[in-house]
Amino acid sequence: MKAYIFPGQGSQFVGMGLDLYENHAIAQELFEKANEILGFSITDIMFEGTADDLRQTNVTQPAIFLHSVILSNVLGDSFVPDMVAGHSLGEFSALVANNTLNFEDGLTLVSKRAEAMQKACEIQPGTMAAVLRLADEKVAEICESTPGIVVPANYNCPGQLVISGEVEAINIACESMKAAGARAMVLPVGGAFHSPLMQPAREELAAAIEATDFKSPACPIYQNVSTTAVTDQVEIKQNLIAQLTSPVKWTQSVQQMIKDGASRFIEVGPGKVLQGLVKKIEKEADAQSATL
Repeated sequence: MKAYIFPGQGSQFVGMGLDLYENHAIAQELFEKANEILGFSITDIMFEGTADDLRQTNVTQPAIFLHSVILSNVLGDSFVPDMVAGHSLGEFSALVANNTLNFEDGLTLVSKRAEAMQKACEIQPGTMAAVLRLADEKVAEICESTPGIVVPANYNCPGQLVISGEVEAINIACESMKAAGARAMVLPVGGAFHSPLMQPAREELAAAIEATDFKSPACPIYQNVSTTAVTDQVEIKQNLIAQLTSPVKWTQSVQQMIKDGASRFIEVGPGKVLQGLVKKIEKEADAQSATL
């Protein structure tokens, strides 16, 4: 069974999507439609902007979404997923790819999500840190015993977990992680994503999601919050709303997809981050990039 997987923030690069725009009429049409929906020329930034331009949350999230979704459209008849999953932001790309959301609604929600997250970062500053070479259970235990708000945020693969929370709490937790034998480093991110500090963004996004039409998916999505196959629109919405303040359980999702019969993982979008994580989760996994 083919599992198509969609990357999240961090996979962007200067020039992303230009080859699709120049070589495929459907890509050009969708990119131009995106410029209209967003109210600014995201194609100029994606194709010709600087790395700093691309790092702005209101640009990064729509840019990665567009690259993933438009690539899946360009794949045409060869794009036939048996199951889909996305890492954080990538969950929105996955929901367009399996026909739960249409392109316009998906992009609008991603744009609103990015704006809401940026506002939440300004209300209460926070940060994230990568923790390597420590068991997930030990990381969670240290987070719980650290004063302030600090929680596991991304279960990327065994031995690689990202924590999120208040700046001081993250710094204290990192020292405790190092004392326990881990490598721990604060990441250059603008806020405490997938933590309680995103509650204002969650409330704002919830209203937008509830007002959006979700259709029956063409195949199951394995969501970050539940890690299991989901096809019910109400449940999909609830998980999507909960995602902003809940951990991304990528390790557990991939393990469940393999249990449910996934034999090939195909990453759709910029970069190769997810296929690398899949291979760390299951060494024998067949994981590759989508090719035209």
